[in-house]
Amino acid sequence: MYEQLLHVGLTKTEASIYAMLLDLGKAQAGVLSRKTGIHRRSIYDALDRLIEKGLSSYIVENGKRFYMPTDPKRIHDLISNQQQEINNILPTLLAKFNEQKDKQETLFYRGKEGLKTIFEDQINDGKDVYIIGASHDAKELLKYYIPHYTNKRVKKKIKLHAIYAGEKHLSPVPLAEVRYLPENFASLVSTNIYGNKAVIILWIHDPIAILIKQPDIAKTFQHYFEMLWKIAKE
Repeated sequence: MYEQLLHVGLTKTEASIYAMLLDLGKAQAGVLSRKTGIHRRSIYDALDRLIEKGLSSYIVENGKRFYMPTDPKRIHDLISNQQQEINNILPTLLAKFNEQKDKQETLFYRGKEGLKTIFEDQINDGKDVYIIGASHDAKELLKYYIPHYTNKRVKKKIKLHAIYAGEKHLSPVPLAEVRYLPENFASLVSTNIYGNKAVIILWIHDPIAILIKQPDIAKTFQHYFEMLWKIAKE
């Protein structure tokens, strides 16, 4: 019970005293101090806080103050009040979070799940995707995910503009324009450009991706893509 009381916003001292009051029914501060091992001064401070929270009250008998616990159902009111306070400040907290999130210009991802995050962001963004150095290994590395990505992309009419190096694809890429550069352009690194974002992907066994959210950088990579597109072959 003690541990549960901590989860509803009581301090360790408050929880110990309230639990002891429930056991004793009524007690003076000195008795509570002896029973709990808590210093008498701390007992008084905690009792004042319990009274403020509506979890304790006192009566005076023969000039002595006796403390009593109030109905534990009062804890439901405390939780409801906490929830209401959270609801009141949540819009402000979310606004601050989103403000900082918008300022983040560079994000790093690692592993297959990181790549999935990148590709899902492309779907959510809804803009055409331009790829410099498209990887032949993508389908193998993400063989269970790529078909889902392609279906979503085609459904949202997001077109790929991909520049590969070396061998041509054996099967056509749905809703895509594809061109090829000579084999000596091949690299483990590819760049995806969409909207105001550019993503640099290192296609290794444990892939790494760097997402840069910066319109000027995305525009620079877009110009680079257009230069290579002109010299690439269908």
